[in-house]
Amino acid sequence: MYESIKQTWFSNIKGDTLAGIVVALALIPEAIAFSIIAGVDPKVGLYASFCIAVVIAFTGGRPGMISGATGAMALLMVLLVREHGLEYLLAATLLTGVLQIVAGYLRLAELMRFVSRSVVTGFVNALAILIFMAQLPELTNVTWHVYAMTIAGLGIIYLFPYVPKIGKSIPSPLVCIVVLTAVYMISGMDIRDVGDMGELPDTLPVFLWPDVPLNLETLMIIFPTALMLTVVGLLESMMTATIVDDLTDTPSDKNRECKGQGIANIGSGLIGGMAGCAMIGQSVINVKSGGRTRLSSLISGVVLLMMVVFLSDWVSQIPMAALVAVMIMVSIGTFSWSSIRDLKQHPMSTNIVMLATVVVTVLTHNLAIGVFVGVLLAAMNFANKVGNILYIGSEETDEGSRRIYKVVGQVFFASSERFGESFDFKETVQKVTIDLSRAHFWDITAVQTLDRVVIKFRREGTEVELIGLNEASATIVDRYAIHDDPAAVEKLMGGH
Repeated sequence: MYESIKQTWFSNIKGDTLAGIVVALALIPEAIAFSIIAGVDPKVGLYASFCIAVVIAFTGGRPGMISGATGAMALLMVLLVREHGLEYLLAATLLTGVLQIVAGYLRLAELMRFVSRSVVTGFVNALAILIFMAQLPELTNVTWHVYAMTIAGLGIIYLFPYVPKIGKSIPSPLVCIVVLTAVYMISGMDIRDVGDMGELPDTLPVFLWPDVPLNLETLMIIFPTALMLTVVGLLESMMTATIVDDLTDTPSDKNRECKGQGIANIGSGLIGGMAGCAMIGQSVINVKSGGRTRLSSLISGVVLLMMVVFLSDWVSQIPMAALVAVMIMVSIGTFSWSSIRDLKQHPMSTNIVMLATVVVTVLTHNLAIGVFVGVLLAAMNFANKVGNILYIGSEETDEGSRRIYKVVGQVFFASSERFGESFDFKETVQKVTIDLSRAHFWDITAVQTLDRVVIKFRREGTEVELIGLNEASATIVDRYAIHDDPAAVEKLMGGH
């Protein structure tokens, strides 16, 4: 027990502490921006990021992953806030937490195994593009000072690690933020800073219960939004966990992460915060800055709250150019550059899935829709490939009075038509034997096609024998086939 706690909390104290501070600084403008998107006060996003980061440190299933208020979730809240107000959003946040906990106990995270690597790659690349695009408003219609500060920030981020002795011990994004803030304060240049994003809260959060009627009408109002928040939140969290798994070469408990996200969102709703989920940008910052354990998430949340409440005068003077530089670094580090190189080597179908995920995600700004399209295309591609692996050969025996068909492969909705067209119903033979010992029947469509084959042969006066069905195929054929039921056959034929 002690060793486990030490490993997941205190095995990397220095790296986690410094990484947590960097993440806290990066969380502030994002949380404010997401609050503005959702149409609520900046403190709603800031309190949410604090609470979710702290709670998930204890309850989550992926050490080193950062969670908080996110843009994908904020976009789903706009309509509810506009039509019903903040109190209903808080109620929806609580319901989202409950639904996510239920999803964890139902082990819905296991569905992640149906997400192919090409979809994950497309998700990562789309997110990198969206992160970069989100910085463009800070780089348009601005003075040259902003560009100079941003370029200087990128120079610090990428060159500081090569400084002897200290380059590897201090995260370069932290150095970038501190140095550029000092330059900004000393020079007095007229550029946007964190204070221009919105007013920072000056009090600690307090316990709040949403002021909404506890009745069925309220449930009908908040349930659609809560359901969407649950799906998008868990999907983004599971995808981010997969990415952090790859970055750190360590496993995660995704079902525990579902429950942890739910508990964190309930906590957020009870202190006046919005629903949130895992943040890939901040998670990458955390990992790149040396964060590995649960301590980094805890520190990021605590430091975030302390800075916005007690050090707001200093924090508000952080130039946005410094944070833009950090997020551009995240965008560059997140994008899978090898996927561009591999386009010539990978199959066209794999490339189409990856590119479709990227395009749909970027165009809709909705990660759930992009991933859904990618998974759908991958499933269709897989079904097509498996459906084509079907061979049906035949041979004559008993001096031409009998024909044996040998079926090899998978028979299901994608291959059933090909299966049905592989038999010669006009051939004059007394008996047809269909050898299914090397075939497998998967669904109702396959069984219905087998029914039609048998019925057509019998209609031509040919005796049909099925042999070799494996146990699983025999079970579904015995349960749903009708070719041995005269009444059902008559009904089927009468319908045609």
